[in-house]
Amino acid sequence: MSSSDPDKLIVKADKLTKLSLTRWSADWKSATLLYEQAANGFRVAKKYEKAKAAFEMASKGQEILSSPWDAAKHMESAAALAKELGKWNEVADLYRRASELYIECGRSQPASDALAKGARALEDAVPDVAVQLYIDASDILEEDGKEQMTFDLYRAAAGVYIKLEKYTDAAAVLLRLGLAADKCNATNSQCKAYLGAIIVYLYAHDFKQAEKCYNDCSQIDAFLRSDQNRCASKLLSAYTEGDIEEIKRLSQSSTISNLDHVVIRLARKLPTGDLSAFKTDAAEEEEPLDENDLT
Repeated sequence: MSSSDPDKLIVKADKLTKLSLTRWSADWKSATLLYEQAANGFRVAKKYEKAKAAFEMASKGQEILSSPWDAAKHMESAAALAKELGKWNEVADLYRRASELYIECGRSQPASDALAKGARALEDAVPDVAVQLYIDASDILEEDGKEQMTFDLYRAAAGVYIKLEKYTDAAAVLLRLGLAADKCNATNSQCKAYLGAIIVYLYAHDFKQAEKCYNDCSQIDAFLRSDQNRCASKLLSAYTEGDIEEIKRLSQSSTISNLDHVVIRLARKLPTGDLSAFKTDAAEEEEPLDENDLT
């Protein structure tokens, strides 16, 4: 039994990696195997702190042995254990390191997946870190021309920003989703993202930004001809007319019901705040020209 005692395996592995008068070179090949065995043993015994440390050493060993893929796998195992231990800073750091190792292998998909796992693990405990991991995961895929795979990551990031009540950031992420969708001709996802951004601005009671977003997005032909565009146009008109019932009716429409659930929840709470200011602004914009002012 002693040969499978993880503590003794660690002692043996450590000896193999340390130089001495009788050992002039480290035997990382043998040591790494022992660290792997110890890590699994500790994990089975639910000694998560020791298991995490052993996986980190196993990862280091695989890296020294020029096996970044196996090193990344062990680093992910260490990150998952850090999550079990509630060591949130380590969760982010270890998943980031795993991602870097996957990139060394030239594998963007698992590199992005590692960051996404970290983001999901941190959403409740450290949402600010989680959202950055989602965005970094998207960046990795976009750099490799895999925009189609970023959609869920952007949606998740927008959801976290909405929970944090950072509505401008949420809208910006949805616009990034729209741009990614445009690059791979995913017209439906693109138009839904743009309408989503407009709804987020309206929920934040920022009508001017919602209107600007609508005008900017309408420069894109695919959005201009879409059901989402028509819905956004009607929403903005209802706001300028102060028509609360129309806003509520539109928020229940099938076009909005087909958006992402976090956006639907915001839409169903529209309108927020007082609409009278919007009516005033619209009236001012429609003032007749002064015939005496022809300069």
